[in-house]
Amino acid sequence: MKVVIYHNTRCRKSRGGLEFLKNHTDDFEIVEYLKTGLSPEDISKLLKQLNLKVQDIIRTQEDIYKKELKGKNFTNDEWISIISDNLKLLKRPIIVKGNKAVIGETEDAVASLF
Repeated sequence: MKVVIYHNTRCRKSRGGLEFLKNHTDDFEIVEYLKTGLSPEDISKLLKQLNLKVQDIIRTQEDIYKKELKGKNFTNDEWISIISDNLKLLKRPIIVKGNKAVIGETEDAVASLF
């Protein structure tokens, strides 16, 4: 089954997730989402595959979050739109296999898909 990694080349954890995939499967696709973009619909689909709430996929250490978003109340759809417009806010890497996805911040998280 093909695996998809939503990858940020500048992120150490994302590079680690990609390295894990290279060592465990030949059937994977790399999506450099900062270059290709992700629509609100793409993010909604990822949330379902991750089985997480939108707040669980937000990188709260990013400057834009700290300066403009922290402490504000938005609907889920508004958060999804904000993430789509500011993809650095998205936790990474997100690795999808079939209908299941994980945020691959640890090797154990990625391994749970295999």
